[in-house]
Amino acid sequence: MRNFSYLRATSTEAARRAAALPGAMLLAGGTTLIDLAKCGVAEPDTLVDISHLKGLDRIEIDEHGATIGALARMSHVADNAEIKSRFPAISEALWQAASAQLRNMATIGGNLMQRTRCPYFRDPSNFSACNKRQPDSGCAAIGGVTRGHAVLGTSEACIAMYPGDLATALVAFDATVHLDERQMPVDAFFLLPGTTPQREHPLEPGEMITAISLPASAAARRSTYLKVRDRQSYEFAAASAAVGLELEADGRTIRDLRVALGGVATKPWRARAVEDALKGKVLEEETVRQASRLAVEGAVDHGANHYKIELAPRVVARAILKMGEAA
Repeated sequence: MRNFSYLRATSTEAARRAAALPGAMLLAGGTTLIDLAKCGVAEPDTLVDISHLKGLDRIEIDEHGATIGALARMSHVADNAEIKSRFPAISEALWQAASAQLRNMATIGGNLMQRTRCPYFRDPSNFSACNKRQPDSGCAAIGGVTRGHAVLGTSEACIAMYPGDLATALVAFDATVHLDERQMPVDAFFLLPGTTPQREHPLEPGEMITAISLPASAAARRSTYLKVRDRQSYEFAAASAAVGLELEADGRTIRDLRVALGGVATKPWRARAVEDALKGKVLEEETVRQASRLAVEGAVDHGANHYKIELAPRVVARAILKMGEAA
């Protein structure tokens, strides 16, 4: 870790000005940034500490939905009674992320900004080829050990998987990212790698996340986050699904369905083909399982990660059927 300057911002505007300087990086909970600095991926010239800015840790909920400040701690959001009641998938995604110690430190904004756990990206001393770290250097993962890599949204430049849980649930329920002076759908906040995998978000210099907002919906209220992983705790998803379900008055016909995938793509992945195939259909197991196959349309494997193409539809189907049983 190289030397850097430390600046404690006294206001959002001061933080934005400082963050626009070359080599500056924002510091909130620090749980991701410190890891990246230790392994030589992040080398900031200046750390801009925003952890003490007032008002950015609020959780506000009304009949229209929820607004969650960027500095709200993951554990506080997960344990909020209204979030658990009206957005259970959000709470479940947060509780299944990281360890209790990290959840108590990490912020919502920082969680959205976390970077891939691709071992080739995080080991510059042994793998110089990584287009996320060094554009046009190549992708060491292609042709390497790929069990944890993406099968959706990949390109010839990058197959790194997006590892977050929260963002998957946010994408399913049409959350909005607030950047102080502008807003954007959370799905648009995460960019596909294409030929520029080093650019993960459409942020302009000096922009920072100030809040996340979620619209209220019947599907969000009846929702779940199902995460399948190699071990029960402190592990990233092999495949996950955030699902919300609203049924018609007959209790059998699907009025609204939200499905997003985690652990299988280069960004949180909205499975709109599954949603469209099941809306208006009677909730039956075989119908759900057939439609869930659409979740991996266009998937491309790189050897050892082929299992995700079979696993992801099963996870989606399980989550939908679980919500159907709860109806």
